[in-house]
Amino acid sequence: MVDTHCHIDLYKNPHETCEETVKSGIKTIAVTNLPSHFEIGYPYILRYRNIRLALGFHPLHIQNHEYELKIFERNVDKTSYIGEIGLDFTKKGKYNQKLQIEVFESILRKINTKPKFITIHSRKAEQAVLEMLMKYNMQPCVFHWYTGPLNLIGEIVKSGHYFSINPSMTTNVNGIKIINKIPRDRILTETDGPFAKVNGDTILPKHVRNVIAYLAASWKLSFEEVQNKIYSNFNELLKPITRTEK
Repeated sequence: MVDTHCHIDLYKNPHETCEETVKSGIKTIAVTNLPSHFEIGYPYILRYRNIRLALGFHPLHIQNHEYELKIFERNVDKTSYIGEIGLDFTKKGKYNQKLQIEVFESILRKINTKPKFITIHSRKAEQAVLEMLMKYNMQPCVFHWYTGPLNLIGEIVKSGHYFSINPSMTTNVNGIKIINKIPRDRILTETDGPFAKVNGDTILPKHVRNVIAYLAASWKLSFEEVQNKIYSNFNELLKPITRTEK
């Protein structure tokens, strides 16, 4: 199983969460909200098999952007995984949209020359994010927990990008509509734990199996068939990275 977007560092006991994830055999991308968080966590995450720490700069946490961008730059070659990055034009982010765009552009310029696995935040800014990815000729990225317009999904797919879906998306009407619009070869699984919740309960990386079970029922396939399809999609994204690292 694959969890392409999980904030392991924000659980009450990150080490315990890592150990449970490894025991469950889940390949996990542990995203970060700030470059400084990545720098702190990087030495510790190296001990965990199948967990990769992603270098992130969340659009709602860019207050100290000059300081954090310097940290981003000195760490960008340490990892092949970037996230989460992007734009947020919801009520929380409306006041600094211009700065968000400047920071996002700065990051894209730093990462568009080498293959990376990139997980994207795009809430209420989906069109702007897509246009910027096209502007900088970005490799395929992953739109995490997409909540945008249904009619934009086709354009995102045409541009080569993927979507990661989590258990919360499978429990509401809009999320299900979005899932149904995404081609099967562009779907990945995530938890977005500990932020995502189902029935009030905090999502753990092991709950990525809930998404696979949902897709199996929806696609009328076995759990194993869906699991293999998701893993195949994941490996397709990793091919350029694997070639570079050899």
